[in-house]
Amino acid sequence: MKSDAKVIEALNSLLADELTATNQYMVHAEMAENWGYEKLHEHFRKRAIDEMKHAEKLIYRILFLEGTPVVNNLRKIYIGADVPKQLANDHASETDAIKNYNAAIILCGEHKDFATRELLESILRDEDGHIDGIEELQDQIDQMTLGIFLGTKI
Repeated sequence: MKSDAKVIEALNSLLADELTATNQYMVHAEMAENWGYEKLHEHFRKRAIDEMKHAEKLIYRILFLEGTPVVNNLRKIYIGADVPKQLANDHASETDAIKNYNAAIILCGEHKDFATRELLESILRDEDGHIDGIEELQDQIDQMTLGIFLGTKI
């Protein structure tokens, strides 16, 4: 099923976001493990896998729409030197992703590609959950102080 070039372009842009997020979360996961924060390592690792699954869905959809997935386009990756900076960087990335998904959903509606829109809405719900999880961790740091928070992540 051939799709409009603008829809394919939007999907490839979202794919770049997801591949970038996968790498950013994976580096943060390995840093947390290196620091001995196993629970944080698992948190970041799970997010990396979630983003990888989103990328897989986007690749599948691009191929279905007879487009070519562009997997060598990455955004700038922001690696935090400490946990609060990691969370701030991840929050910024998720905020951008949510904005981009909303724009792509509108575009798909304009092009009457409701199946792609439904897929993007599903991923958007996941991204909303990701940002909620990041904000939860940031709130815990604010309420507990960083030292106590990190002590709970060993």
